[in-house]
Amino acid sequence: MSAGTKAPVNPFRLHKSLNHFYNRAFTVLVWLVGIITILFICGLLFLILQKGLPKLDFAFLYGLPSEIDEGGGIGPALFNSFYVLIIALVISIPLGMAAGIYLAEFAPNNKFIAFIRICVEGLASVPSIIFGLFGIAIFVEAMGVGLTILGGAVSLAFLNLPVLTRVTEEAIRAVPVEMKNASFALGGTHLQTIRRVLIPVALNGIITGICLVAGRAFGESAVIILTAGVSTSGENWDFSLFSPGATLAVHLWYVQSEAIVPDAQEIAEKAAAVLVFVVLLINLVFRIPLWINSRKMR
Repeated sequence: MSAGTKAPVNPFRLHKSLNHFYNRAFTVLVWLVGIITILFICGLLFLILQKGLPKLDFAFLYGLPSEIDEGGGIGPALFNSFYVLIIALVISIPLGMAAGIYLAEFAPNNKFIAFIRICVEGLASVPSIIFGLFGIAIFVEAMGVGLTILGGAVSLAFLNLPVLTRVTEEAIRAVPVEMKNASFALGGTHLQTIRRVLIPVALNGIITGICLVAGRAFGESAVIILTAGVSTSGENWDFSLFSPGATLAVHLWYVQSEAIVPDAQEIAEKAAAVLVFVVLLINLVFRIPLWINSRKMR
């Protein structure tokens, strides 16, 4: 080759350079979008907490709500939020996990089960107000119990069931087949394999799903308005399942839209801060079993 002749361009090297450029550009784009999203979420949380947390006191947390005078609290609504949440989780967690385990381990692979999975996925994306209307049809009209804590809690359990079922099924299916076969090889029964191998390994995914539905249920308002009402019994520790069951999210909506108290805006800001703080606390509490389980699995 003479000195004045140019070397031919290697197409493979050019293709490799383009792939490297696209890879770097996509990485930068993902980082940029991720950072912007995180900053937006943190800014939103800071805005809500910054307005309400400095004004909080125990009198507000334990006080009774006021219809006319200033200085009302959120005691009954806050108690109802935890009470309804606990009842809903007690109902939905065993049923959702059992359904998920059945679909992952026992259900035959046929068109009917495939149709059931489609129905479960569809229910997981149905608006919550539909479950509220379902709760009205059962508890208010069919059973005639009215707007109660029981109706709100069971309706929330129905809302949580599809999500817990799908999360449990996917978490169980994600366990490596080798671990399951090793349990069978050591003489373990199917039930022992599920209890001692599949559930402990899939526990991270299952608890993450429980954490998501718990936070959603605690902040849910549409279902509670339709099935438990917008008022409370006026007592801080009312354990009756047939009492009105307005929660903190419902009380926040009511204060912002219907209340006539002079300090409605301040009450709404403080209630929103409590609601966000409790949801963050729920996520933190549900992370503790994950940390314990990860230490055991090492």
